[in-house]
Amino acid sequence: MSPQTPGFFCALKKGQNMFKKYISLFLLIFFSLTLTGQALAVSPTRLNETQTQLEVGDQRIKILEGYLNKYNSPLAPEAKNFVEAADKYNIDWKFVAAIAGNESTFGKFTPAPASHNAWGWGVYGTQAIYFKTWKEGIYTVSEGLREHYYNKGLTNTYAIARVYAASPVWAAHVTYFLADMAKFEKTYIENQVKTTPPDISSPTSGTSAALRSKS
Repeated sequence: MSPQTPGFFCALKKGQNMFKKYISLFLLIFFSLTLTGQALAVSPTRLNETQTQLEVGDQRIKILEGYLNKYNSPLAPEAKNFVEAADKYNIDWKFVAAIAGNESTFGKFTPAPASHNAWGWGVYGTQAIYFKTWKEGIYTVSEGLREHYYNKGLTNTYAIARVYAASPVWAAHVTYFLADMAKFEKTYIENQVKTTPPDISSPTSGTSAALRSKS
């Protein structure tokens, strides 16, 4: 076919169009794979955030266990259940333990040794609800607080007290234990910071050391 004939230019144009289509398809596939890789990649920041959340969760368990041990409480080994139940039902992780502090001195004085009821839950006169384990009691009370109190707008200790207990000092006592646990938590964290060795592998710590050596 002569380069001067119309057929030649027609074929050339078709070839150029096909080339453009292949280039467009290639670019589309390339950018699709790039975006997919970015979506699937887990950034170091996200990993650090997840790790921090896990560390905070473990810290809450240790704090609550340490606090309950101050009272020689049989509930101390249940610290993990307190925290996990609170997270499940979205309530303050100290609240159910604080109620136990007021109702039974953290499980030491219950309606019966086998009742596992440290919260005065369903206790009316000589009638009382028995739980098979402390864990069952913790989860039942946590769920009950969410469904029958929080979900009905009773979200602070004094509002809850009006329904939960007949005692006029119930809210004050529970508030005391909440504040005392918060104080214990603060002291625990401060002590952790003091006893945690510096990260000598950190660029910041290396810079600080270099600055100190020059001063």
